[in-house]
Amino acid sequence: MSAEIGDRLRDVRKRRGMSQRELSQQSGVSLSLIRKLEQGERSDTRLETVHMLASALRVSTTRLITSHIEEAADPTVIRSWEPLHRALAGRTTTDDLAEAPTVDGVTQAVDGAMRLFSSNQFAKLGTVLPPLLRDTETLAALDHRGRAPHMRVLQLVAWLLVQTRQFASAELVLERSLDGAVDQLQGAATINTQCWSLLRQGRLSESRELALRWADDTEPRLSRATAGDLSTWGWMLLRVSASAVRDNRPGEAADALRLAKSAATALGQQHETVDHLRSFGPLTVKLKHAENAMIVQKPDHVLSLAEQIPINVAGLTPSDVNRHRLDVANAYAHTRQYTKSVETLLDIQHAAPEWLSNQRYARDILGSIIKRRRTLTPEMRSLAAAVHLPI
Repeated sequence: MSAEIGDRLRDVRKRRGMSQRELSQQSGVSLSLIRKLEQGERSDTRLETVHMLASALRVSTTRLITSHIEEAADPTVIRSWEPLHRALAGRTTTDDLAEAPTVDGVTQAVDGAMRLFSSNQFAKLGTVLPPLLRDTETLAALDHRGRAPHMRVLQLVAWLLVQTRQFASAELVLERSLDGAVDQLQGAATINTQCWSLLRQGRLSESRELALRWADDTEPRLSRATAGDLSTWGWMLLRVSASAVRDNRPGEAADALRLAKSAATALGQQHETVDHLRSFGPLTVKLKHAENAMIVQKPDHVLSLAEQIPINVAGLTPSDVNRHRLDVANAYAHTRQYTKSVETLLDIQHAAPEWLSNQRYARDILGSIIKRRRTLTPEMRSLAAAVHLPI
């Protein structure tokens, strides 16, 4: 985040005639953090915290921020993905191939990579993707049938780069993916990831406007829409809602969520997209409803919604399920059910340790719990190490 947030926060607070203590009481943000932000001692706070401040000050979240919210990947993470970066830069040639790739062989390999993604095996994906990227790119140049698997790989690579906070590299891959899209639905899948990337970086207006434009362009006639049409339109609406609720536009967020629900109702059941990176349906909308509820600090509503969502069912992607579990853990923490919050985080660690390690959200949840504890259990210490909580 830009260090200018302190100046912006102080200016708006004074215009509202509020003291730092009054802002703390009305926003739920600690007085010490507000002081550090205004004094320029802190600029690395989460988007949800800025939303709480903006809501109390009755301004849009983007009024307080100008750039990134979520920090980019540290050098250690970037180095761990260096083989993939080399492949993206084209530092391999067809001379490196033992034999020419085939459509069937490449398709099977892409399916295998998607299974690794579904099981949150990021380290293995880091090994598999560089040669797969090279093979699919080579095949796409030789045979038009190779374009589909190549696009699937590009979209998977972009998703993983965003997931691991390598935003600049992700942007380049997203440009390549959008340029190679063969139809609107394929392009929309790329835009979906781009909106998510912008959202994670705190670029709320850009994310919202991009999603709005594509939602308008992809809106189908419900009477003749295919599952792909409904899924694409529904996801664009969910991105609109996610950006709007974080930008303190609750009415717009609710409207977009309502329209997404209509798309899900027309679909009738969960639909998994061809790239396997996302699914859409009634359960997806409920997950995002709970996410929005946590953004606006309604933990009881989150827990109530969670009881209605069977997460151990087919048709939900691991990333959506894990993100929802973080919301549940946060809701437990906010309602002082700390044991349940830690148990939920431990469940995520067991199911997706590589995914959890990249979540700033998880660090903040655990950090809020630890501040209230005199001593830590072995499980808490393990979680602290797993999510890289600063000592």
